[in-house]
Amino acid sequence: MNLLFQLALFSFIGFSFLLVIGVPVVFANGNSLEWKDSKTTIFTGLGLWLFFVLVVGLLNSFVV
Repeated sequence: MNLLFQLALFSFIGFSFLLVIGVPVVFANGNSLEWKDSKTTIFTGLGLWLFFVLVVGLLNSFVV
């Protein structure tokens, strides 16, 4: 269980770094990507990030 928690935590940290880099790039690149086109990508990333938060929190309760 400890290994699963560590993998989930490292995945969460890695995905957080991707969002920190990716979201400003999407907003800064206003000419080629419209908000209508990038809205789905950003909300999908946000949903996946919230899923990681819940999974890490749930797994944290099993790690002693």
